[in-house]
Amino acid sequence: MTALAIENLRKAYGAILAVDDVTFEVQPGEIFGMVGPNGAGKTTTIECLEGLRRPDGGRISVLGLDPQRQGYDLRERIGVQLQESSLPDRLKVREVMDLFSAFYPRPVNWRELLDQLGLTEKSNSHFSKLSGGQKQRLFIALALVNDPEIVFLDELTTGLDPQARRAMWEMVKNVRERGKTVFLTTHYMEEAEQLCDRVAIIDHGKIVALDTPQNLIASLGAETRVAFRVDDRIETAVFRSIPGVTRVELSGGNVIIFGRGEGLVVRVVMALDSAKIRFRDLRMEQPSLEDVFLTLTGKEMRD
Repeated sequence: MTALAIENLRKAYGAILAVDDVTFEVQPGEIFGMVGPNGAGKTTTIECLEGLRRPDGGRISVLGLDPQRQGYDLRERIGVQLQESSLPDRLKVREVMDLFSAFYPRPVNWRELLDQLGLTEKSNSHFSKLSGGQKQRLFIALALVNDPEIVFLDELTTGLDPQARRAMWEMVKNVRERGKTVFLTTHYMEEAEQLCDRVAIIDHGKIVALDTPQNLIASLGAETRVAFRVDDRIETAVFRSIPGVTRVELSGGNVIIFGRGEGLVVRVVMALDSAKIRFRDLRMEQPSLEDVFLTLTGKEMRD
């Protein structure tokens, strides 16, 4: 049985079609990511899966249950971290965990959960005294307190510093290692590339691509970039004859060589050495999921 399945999901807000005929499945034990520009339909989709929003059409099955007709049974088996959440400022961490544990028939030991998420020392702290990263970890603890089979994470690391973001990534991997299925939405392409087994790219309410991050990147057919700086004037002809090189950009002392194939950077360095060209700040930039995302959804800003 699939962990969850959506078939021809549709949801409109007046004249705006937020989700337009979306279909996909998520397998048990998978980290499945959904990415897209602002307003693309990510949050609407995940809220329909959670039973928080009623779709206008299509079929949804989560753990074999219909989120609308069997929402009570479903909520005992899933964990949810919303895009925006809050708690009363004066409520203490241990009070929150104790309260939420009481909602479920078979909760996990919430003290162990706080320890795993590095919140034990904050158990007597008021919610208002927690940092942004600590609040996010608390909401994750609340999403896991009922030992769910599927965890929904909506924009998990938005607003977190790089250190806290990396810690959250490790937490997500640990959740999967415990046999859980993870469905997440994110604005960070690096996050999706690092964490997800498969990624769906949604734009204007439609799935425009769905595959593993590696396959999505390979399908782009994008060029590898080798960039470096030189102090002396050089001729680009030195590099145009290198096998695999497609074009060369020269701007002042900055050189970017575009090409395809394995070993491109080695061939570039050998050419530099053979021509006695002194260089510095050499780096290789390979195609990423962000390149796929921008190619499919465009580069213009959206609200």
